[in-house]
Amino acid sequence: MPSVREFYEVNRGGGLFSEAVSQRLGAVTAYAASRLGLRPTTLTLANLAIGLTVSTLVVAFSASCPLWMRLLALVGWQVAYVLDCSDGQLARVTGQRSAAGARIDILCDVASQIALVTAISAVAFSRSDAPVWLLTAFAGTWMVNLVTSVLQSGPNADSMVPSRSLPVRVIKLVRDPGAVFLLAGLVLAIEPDWAVWFALAFAIVNGGFLLASIAFTARKAYQPS
Repeated sequence: MPSVREFYEVNRGGGLFSEAVSQRLGAVTAYAASRLGLRPTTLTLANLAIGLTVSTLVVAFSASCPLWMRLLALVGWQVAYVLDCSDGQLARVTGQRSAAGARIDILCDVASQIALVTAISAVAFSRSDAPVWLLTAFAGTWMVNLVTSVLQSGPNADSMVPSRSLPVRVIKLVRDPGAVFLLAGLVLAIEPDWAVWFALAFAIVNGGFLLASIAFTARKAYQPS
């Protein structure tokens, strides 16, 4: 039976917080799942179920934002992301990787993150009457993380700042999924009215990163091959 360390050693990172916390918890979850004979797709679907349930409840109670709902969002989104980390570890260590499994993992990630964005947007609109343009920009730029993470895998992977020094990794926490999901939960748990500022900050950071990525890639495309 593979150990927790063996599961953690095949993690795909995600950022400083994800590697230090989410992927480690994912390794424990993958280990437990292997002992129970669960398939990776079971963990993937559990991630989707928890993410959708939590986000739906946030939307339903976005106007009043009771404390139980805010704490549920803080914990639930983290649990969902841990499951997202664990399914790949389980698949790689136990030899259960498949093209269909990889596809459903991405599709469930998209669905879960759409639900999370909808939840944050609902709170921002209900509590602060956030303008439509801001919520639209927030929703659009949210997918930058997901798209760029896909582009950073495979033979054509590239990075504007490949350094893994601690200062660089701390700065990159703004794009670490685990850290972003934690911040979203903390915003709701501490002060739901801050959701509009979270949406604005995220749109600025990710929009800026998208423009910088376009410029970086365009410059490389013009260089001689």
